[in-house]
Amino acid sequence: MKVVVVESPAKAKTINKYLGKDYEVLASFGHIRDLPAKDGSVDPDADFRMIWTLEDKGSKRVSEIAKAIKGAEKLILATDPDREGEAISWHVVEALREKRALKDLPVERVTFNAITKDAVQTALRQPREIDQALVDAYMARRALDYLVGFTLSPVLWRKLPGARSAGRVQSVALRLVCDRELEIETFKPREYWSLIATLATKDGAVFDARLVGADGKRIQRLDIGNGKDAEAFKKDLELATFSVANIEAKPARRHPYPPFTTSTLQQEASRKLGLAPAQTMRIAQRLYEGVDIGGETVGLITYMRTDGVDMAPEAVQAARRVIGTEYGDQYVPSVPRKYSTKAKNAQEAHEAIRPTDMSRLPKYVAKYLEPEQARLYDLIWTRTVASQMESAELERTTADITAQVGPRKLDLRATGQVIKFDGFLTLYNESKDDEADEDEGRLPPMKAGDPLERRRINASQHFTEPPPRYSEASLVKRMEELGIGRPSTYAAVLQTLRDREYVRIEKKRLVPEDKGRIVTAFLESFFRRYVEYDFTADLEEQLDRVSNNEIDWKQVMRDFWRDFSAAIGETKELRTAEVLDALNELLGPHIFPDKGDGSNPRTCPTCGTGQLSLKLGKFGAFIGCSNYPECKYTRQLAATGAEGDGEGSSENGGQPGVKVLGVDPDTGEQVTLREGRFGPFVQLGEGEKPKRSSLPKGLTPAQVDLEKALKLLSLPRQVAAHPETGEPILASIGRYGPYVQHGKTYANLGPGDDVLEIGANRAIDLIVTKESGGGGARRGAADPGRPLGDDPESGKPIVVKAGRFGPYVTDGETNATLPRTMAAEAVTLDEAIELLKARRAAGPSKKSARGRKAPAKKAAAAEKAPAKAATKTAAKKTAAKKPAVKKAAAKTTAKKAAKAAE
Repeated sequence: MKVVVVESPAKAKTINKYLGKDYEVLASFGHIRDLPAKDGSVDPDADFRMIWTLEDKGSKRVSEIAKAIKGAEKLILATDPDREGEAISWHVVEALREKRALKDLPVERVTFNAITKDAVQTALRQPREIDQALVDAYMARRALDYLVGFTLSPVLWRKLPGARSAGRVQSVALRLVCDRELEIETFKPREYWSLIATLATKDGAVFDARLVGADGKRIQRLDIGNGKDAEAFKKDLELATFSVANIEAKPARRHPYPPFTTSTLQQEASRKLGLAPAQTMRIAQRLYEGVDIGGETVGLITYMRTDGVDMAPEAVQAARRVIGTEYGDQYVPSVPRKYSTKAKNAQEAHEAIRPTDMSRLPKYVAKYLEPEQARLYDLIWTRTVASQMESAELERTTADITAQVGPRKLDLRATGQVIKFDGFLTLYNESKDDEADEDEGRLPPMKAGDPLERRRINASQHFTEPPPRYSEASLVKRMEELGIGRPSTYAAVLQTLRDREYVRIEKKRLVPEDKGRIVTAFLESFFRRYVEYDFTADLEEQLDRVSNNEIDWKQVMRDFWRDFSAAIGETKELRTAEVLDALNELLGPHIFPDKGDGSNPRTCPTCGTGQLSLKLGKFGAFIGCSNYPECKYTRQLAATGAEGDGEGSSENGGQPGVKVLGVDPDTGEQVTLREGRFGPFVQLGEGEKPKRSSLPKGLTPAQVDLEKALKLLSLPRQVAAHPETGEPILASIGRYGPYVQHGKTYANLGPGDDVLEIGANRAIDLIVTKESGGGGARRGAADPGRPLGDDPESGKPIVVKAGRFGPYVTDGETNATLPRTMAAEAVTLDEAIELLKARRAAGPSKKSARGRKAPAKKAAAAEKAPAKAATKTAAKKTAAKKPAVKKAAAKTTAKKAAKAAE
């Protein structure tokens, strides 16, 4: 028996079908070891010694693998063909060695770019050893990320209340978003005018021509800067006679785009399909690992983490055959197209992302796929096939027009473009984030010297616009251009920025939050080198050299740590005043925008003499007056509307981080939104014990208005009357989230329930279920879960649910928690079945075993109850005679016991 280890159950299931009975394929479920999230996991003083620990699930996986290799012929590591895959294989081997399970067992490393029968069997015939250079590059990245996070983040927490944490690549990506926002805020629009003449040929065909010159001088786009000059040109054109000075038609060719890399796939999926990079990678992973197509499980695409654009020769020939069959021989170029990449990172320069079989047309496989899988497969197939198609042939025509008005000559130009042969455009055209206007359409027939008739002259006013905010696609593109991060990290970086609430998405664009801008400003002021684009790109290049076995990873670490630790040390003596001065200067355009009336934007609107500046409070940054405590004006960071009336302003003793939502019509008291120690909440009025209500999970502060706040403050609200007792059933929000209550019975609401909208039927159902003993788990009754399908062996329905300790799958008897690398919304039936099998094989948990013993224990306890009662009575009499100190100790012990029992 030969044991094969891969990352995921889906991949294991697919490969197992290819290999047969002589092989046992096991899944590691991603990484089995990690650095503990505490100080000392990476020790610079011990030459960057790294302490790895087995995660809870990792320990089980290692035990399963160790059990499987007893008596095995060999261990084959078939994890993904990149740095992370190499590291997973290395961790498996190291963990087995620590358990002394390997002994003299041969270990082989194999890689394949596609999960097909031919690719897997070919890889098994070409084994190699673990590539230590790739492992070193992995360790260098993990050590760098750990040291940056665990040394820089505490500095942020001390100096910037409310900040979350900082990461090596995330901080630079955040700076890109914040820098773009600053460009937008400081942008000064510039007025300019364009003049368009609508002309007609002698045959009556109409076209437009733009003014491009006057008196022998060229007119650029911004040269006509005011209405007066535009009106003068317009009058001359209205009096002018027009004729064709020159006409030129040039052939042009547009070549197809190369097949997808990781970054271009993320960009196009974002533009064309509206998918976030993380979603794109999850779906692509499923397509790569294998899908059941008509009874055959096969990987539909090649490995999806790559920056290579070349394809295997057999794939190129297959694409050319499909083009000839589906579109005709005229679309097949005479010579196959070959693409090359400029990427320096050799270890990720694998084959491009492409279908494993070009003959699997999207229309044929769509019925076997989920909708998003089908759309992404269609995008990959289309791009791949189009990359081998003939170029499009265009004709671009330029007509130079002369306008003669007296002795003055004005120049106009008309352009047109037509497609003579569509080529690859018949199948695919790449989207752009910010579409530029292109002159399209054919110009009417005309020749030099032809007179033209003026139909109308139009002068249009324009203003230059600031650069657009980054979309997720354009940010990925910019990071790739700058060499920041690598294809496998882009999705995680963007997700981290959103999870830390440093950025939000509005209209598909990334907008930095105030806390994100403050963190960036702080890092630019005191750790500028480490958020510089060039520094980060140079460090990435060094890590690439490590993966190519050109330099020692520990030397890279020494060079980095020497300067970085010194920079951290310098901030220990940093005073709050220095931090505030730096932030006030960098964030000035954002927090003190120009009012446009020439007044000082920092003048306090309340006292008129104080200067506004950034302050740091317990719950984050806010704007306050320099005349405090005499003047107690405060507002939130970003000014919205007029000073004093903006959101979050408080002129008469308000608190920082307080947003005034309005006035309660019943009491006349002010309703405010506040940031507290345990999160945002709404409050009615002031005083010693004002009415408050926390925001339920899923409701962001930006979504809360006066109406929503008043509904929250009205909690608890009566939803229904109990069908048996007639007593009220109430809905409210407690320490553990929203719930419904009947007397002393509480039932938590499920993820799909809204505490403000839940109706009588749903509330009664939750309460009755809880009272009848159903829904023993905190959320068992409220969360029906997402059905995945029936178990083919038992016939039981399998669902995925949101549990108290994370998402899990269940068939009603066995529960299996999802690994951290597996998303609840992406888990498939096959993966769920494998997880449940693994859980059953592991046997019952200690908790479950204790649960089965409970009835017997209860029966025994019932028999002993009278004896226990007598013993308690005697104990009480004895305790009454003991000293006061012992009485207090007994009382404490009793409290602890009661608490434990509860």
